[in-house]
Parts: sequence; structure tokens; C-alpha cells
Amino acid sequence: METFILAGGCYWCLDAAYRTLRGVTAVESGFIGGSTTAPTYEQVCTGTTGHAEAVKVTFDPQIIPADVILDAYFTMHDPRQLNRQGHDVGTQYRSAMFPANDEQKKLFETARERAAEIWGTQPVTTIEPATEFYPGPAEHQDFFANNPEQPYCLAVALPKVNKVRAAFSQYIR
Repeated sequence: METFILAGGCYWCLDAAYRTLRGVTAVESGFIGGSTTAPTYEQVCTGTTGHAEAVKVTFDPQIIPADVILDAYFTMHDPRQLNRQGHDVGTQYRSAMFPANDEQKKLFETARERAAEIWGTQPVTTIEPATEFYPGPAEHQDFFANNPEQPYCLAVALPKVNKVRAAFSQYIR
């Protein structure tokens, strides 16, 4: 198994999209990259902790290659937007990757280069040192599946899920 920690806007969207992919064995929403120890969701929402909303994605590379996990990441959010995704604004919504080791860092750099070709411009996605990952609240885990009629899920998360489903149909559960 392999685990990547990725941030790209509201973690509900990334969580929902990754859960549709075959070979993804776990997705955990949480916070990383800031200075506050064990931040709460409310603290992170202020934008003052330095943390990003992120997902910890665990997958089986024998079923879904690491490159597909990373290309899906660059499909499910717009890596050209600095410190935001749509109406979600602030450093907590930044596009960032948190490699666990040098091998992951190289994979992330290569994926970011591929994304530049696809998007036609260099992504603002940062590659930051992996600090401690703090799980988000229990009610935020698998939020999309547990709240399918929630307006944010319908307006923001569902289109991202559908985009990943269309682009990576051979990996859909």
C-alpha cells in the first residue's frame, strides 16, 4: 500500500472523488502544513493556523498506479488558483502536496509537470514538507456519501466527482 497526502480546496471534494476509484483502500480528511498543534476545523477555517484541508489517500499501486492517483488529483481541482478553489478562499484551500519521502517528492514533481501541460500553465501547487497530519472531525469523513443532498456537495463536490469518473472511467468502482 502507498499513501499520499494532498490538498486541493475543500477536503470533502477530494475525499468524494478518491472514494470512487478502484484500488483506493482508505481516504481520511484532515489538516496538514500549519503551526497549530491538533487544530480544530473551526480554527483551520479562520486561515490563521497555516494548515491546509487535505486528504490522506491510501491505495494499492497494483490496482491503481500512483500516476493515476496524482493525475486524478490534478483533474479534481484547479491547480491554477492560488489559495482558493472557487468560492472557498484562504490558505487552508491551497493546492499542495506533502511527500513522505524523496521518491514521493519526485513523483509529485513529475505529476505537476504533466498538469502544466494539461492546464496550459504552471500550477501554483506547492510541494511542502510533510508535517503531522491531523484527522478532521468524524462527521467530515466520507462527507459526500453521508450528506448527498447537502447543497455544497451537489453544487461543488458532485461536478468534481463526475469529472474524475469521466476521465478515469477504467478505474471506477
